[in-house]
Amino acid sequence: MTRYQDDIDAIQALKAAAGSGWNAIDPESAARMRAQNRFRTGLEIAQYTADIMRRDMEEYDADSSLYTQSLGVWHGFIGQQKLISIKKHLKTTNKRYLYLSGWMVAALRSEFGPLPDQSMHEKTAVPALIEELYTFLRQADARELDLLFTQLDAARAAGDETAAEFIQSQIDDYETHVVPIIADIDAGFGNPEATYLLAKKMIEAGACAIQIENQVSDEKQCGHQDGKVTVPHEDFIAKLNAVRYAFLELGIDNGIIVARTDSLGAGLTQKLAVTHEPGDLGDQYNAFLDVEEISEAELGNGDVIIKRDGRLLRPRRLASNLYQFRPGTGEERVVLDCITSLRNGADLLWIETEKPHVEQIAGMVDAIRAEIPNAKLVYNNSPSFNWTLNFRQQVYDLLAEQGEDVSGYDRGALMSVEYDDTELARLADEKIRTFQRDGSARAGIFHHLITLPTYHTAALSTDDLAKGYFGDEGMLAYVKGVQRREIRGGIATVKHQNMAGSDLGDNHKEYFAGDAALKAGGQHNTMNQFS
Repeated sequence: MTRYQDDIDAIQALKAAAGSGWNAIDPESAARMRAQNRFRTGLEIAQYTADIMRRDMEEYDADSSLYTQSLGVWHGFIGQQKLISIKKHLKTTNKRYLYLSGWMVAALRSEFGPLPDQSMHEKTAVPALIEELYTFLRQADARELDLLFTQLDAARAAGDETAAEFIQSQIDDYETHVVPIIADIDAGFGNPEATYLLAKKMIEAGACAIQIENQVSDEKQCGHQDGKVTVPHEDFIAKLNAVRYAFLELGIDNGIIVARTDSLGAGLTQKLAVTHEPGDLGDQYNAFLDVEEISEAELGNGDVIIKRDGRLLRPRRLASNLYQFRPGTGEERVVLDCITSLRNGADLLWIETEKPHVEQIAGMVDAIRAEIPNAKLVYNNSPSFNWTLNFRQQVYDLLAEQGEDVSGYDRGALMSVEYDDTELARLADEKIRTFQRDGSARAGIFHHLITLPTYHTAALSTDDLAKGYFGDEGMLAYVKGVQRREIRGGIATVKHQNMAGSDLGDNHKEYFAGDAALKAGGQHNTMNQFS
């Protein structure tokens, strides 16, 4: 027996027990509606997707070629279309997730309008977007199953038992569009209690994985901008604990915490760490500070002093009252951040780098794995990197090291179109193509994501359409550049009424009202032109 048939039988039994008042209820129609609404709460989704991520993490530990991927999305429809496309082209959603970017929430979803990525947007926008994404993914399930039910009815009406059996097997083995979301909680939006409260809302909306960074909440910056300020480890551990308690309170015992360190690019700290004895965690944090040794006689009014090994050390304090770290200590601080996070409840790491360089990432991961062998990264394949220039320069440097003649290239101008057809450019593009595979094999990257790709694709496609439609191409710009490609590419949105639920609603009307139903999908519906 299948779950579908079990539901039909169960509802048939309920109908029999209810008596004549349920005469109009068709058990199979009700079973179909149950199949189309597999997940009833966000917590069900959080548990289902947490189980998926945990399984994927174990499989990656055994085989690094089994890495996972996602694209950042900023609207439920964008997330839905991404998953529909994945299922259409790749036939499975296995190891494909969604990423919810705090940057895109700030830039696109705040009631204040576009904002910089500095945690100034409404914190409630994050769980609201998680809920919206899963609403659209569940609707994708309902729509796709509705198409299968329609095909099943047609096969039965035609007496084609073989076709009906095949379609029924597709229904029984249906793969949902619901996948894990890694959700960005920024720096926690306040103190640990604020982090805990927001984490609960995110989990209740369906998030199984929450990413949190070690910047200060009140001066948080985008990971690829200057002026980043980190917090002492004990402060960050308190927020890791807050997220874990939120998962445990809600019964998602295997929820995933992604601990992000911005220390590679952060040269500042807001406060000194508390230390009780030499070599403890606070002392290690403070040891990275840029200090000058002074005598007691040199103490100034209001000076803050660290005593270490019998010496008096004055940290260099800026006019902003921030303290600066010694230049060149970023990678060491990253390694300490990561080891500390994993030892205090984090499951995955995120190292924000300034360029996509496998060996740079691997150097830090090697040091982390010397202490914690199964350490794994979530890595941002960021649009903030100039991928073309970075990889052409990497290839240029590699060729130069190998003694190859690179005199025909200007290293500083390798972005130029004049180099597009060169051997150097082809080698660089191949390195870009294999970056995810190479990074997962060499640098412990379990999950590859692009934080804000759909921000850029929306702008690019809109630019293409606007340029032609408002120019000489007129309507041909839409027909040739959009609709014709949709039809020939099998893009579901070409039948936009169906995508919005029109056919699904028609079938429901028929369940509810039978032959009296007023349906929209009749012979005069212009969507029939796309059949």
